[in-house]
Amino acid sequence: MTSTTGSTSLALTTGQVWTRARGLLLALAILVTAAIVMAALTSGGHHGRLDPRSADQYGSRAAAELLRGSGVSVEVVTTLDEATAATGPDTTLLVTQPDLLTVHQQRLLRDATALSGGRTVHLGAGPPSVGVLAPGIRTSTPAPVTARAPRCPLPIADRAGAVDLGGERYVTDSPGAEGCYPSDGAPTLLRIPAAQTDSDMDAGTGTDRDAGDTVLLGSPDLLYNDRLDQRGNASLALQLLGSRPHLVWYLPSLSDASAAQDSGDSGFLDLIPSGWLWGTFQLFLAAVLAAVWRARRLGPLVAERLPVAIRASEATEGRARLYRRANARDHAASALRSAARDRLAPLLGVPAAEAHSPASLIPAVSSRLADTTKDPHTLLFGPAPADDATLIRLADQLDALEREVRTP
Repeated sequence: MTSTTGSTSLALTTGQVWTRARGLLLALAILVTAAIVMAALTSGGHHGRLDPRSADQYGSRAAAELLRGSGVSVEVVTTLDEATAATGPDTTLLVTQPDLLTVHQQRLLRDATALSGGRTVHLGAGPPSVGVLAPGIRTSTPAPVTARAPRCPLPIADRAGAVDLGGERYVTDSPGAEGCYPSDGAPTLLRIPAAQTDSDMDAGTGTDRDAGDTVLLGSPDLLYNDRLDQRGNASLALQLLGSRPHLVWYLPSLSDASAAQDSGDSGFLDLIPSGWLWGTFQLFLAAVLAAVWRARRLGPLVAERLPVAIRASEATEGRARLYRRANARDHAASALRSAARDRLAPLLGVPAAEAHSPASLIPAVSSRLADTTKDPHTLLFGPAPADDATLIRLADQLDALEREVRTP
């Protein structure tokens, strides 16, 4: 007689696949649609941080319009060649992100502005750039941006009063440098006059002509659209950037061709941005938090019945193969001895709680052995076998011991 056993396919149907995937597809469609809408809404008036054409929160269009209203022409440039070509005694050069410049670009910019007679303003110049753009100047630990009083004799700072400054703090030993808006004694605004020679003296009056200067601002916040109308931010911005009839607003770009002309050999680490270590730590921390989050969702282990019945001999043989593959003779011997002690204890009247105690089990086993020379302690509590042959011999000896104890 032949019996037919029906089989159930575990493959998902088309309907089941759609039911499971439609939630994910819907969420993905919403994200894509939102990204397109946001890009469309912000593509018009947004040009970037500190861009004089941008009217958003971190743009600087308000400052540029105030300067134009004061008779100052504002020219936006994005390459180093354009910036250096526009320098001169009637020009103020504003560098929005000097730390983006390579060392080669920094040297070209310093050489072009050193004898130009104009003013150069660097916003947030930090350790990557300040040593080249302003030799002799060092940076200290950055300070938070907050309202600060001038606390210096510089006229433009005295007229502006308190402004929103912070960020980089500058330290110098130069006697001609003038520092304002200090934080813990280190200024966040530093004016460095250009070097002057005897030929720069007016013959008639004996006074110095304006040979230009360099101004370091620890942070650019006072030029943002949302901060310009607060405290004396607008006053200081107009005085710093409007002292000359022409303002060149330089927005450094990584695509500038002059960045590829950096002289000298650069190693692989030199090409990595300075914040890579902090970024790597953030990624590691995010991975740890994600792992903890997912682990909490798993919950406790739940015992589940096997879908099919497995014979005890097959399970034993499979477990033995795993022990053999891992060379875990110690675990295998421990399992054999533990099982033997569990079976011997009720035969000898030893309580289950003391089945694994040599002091209770060994005397009871010895009383059942006809051969007093046998050592049941070594069999039941001995060391791990040194090789597979010893392990097999141990299993045989444990079986023999159990048979002998069972014999009346």
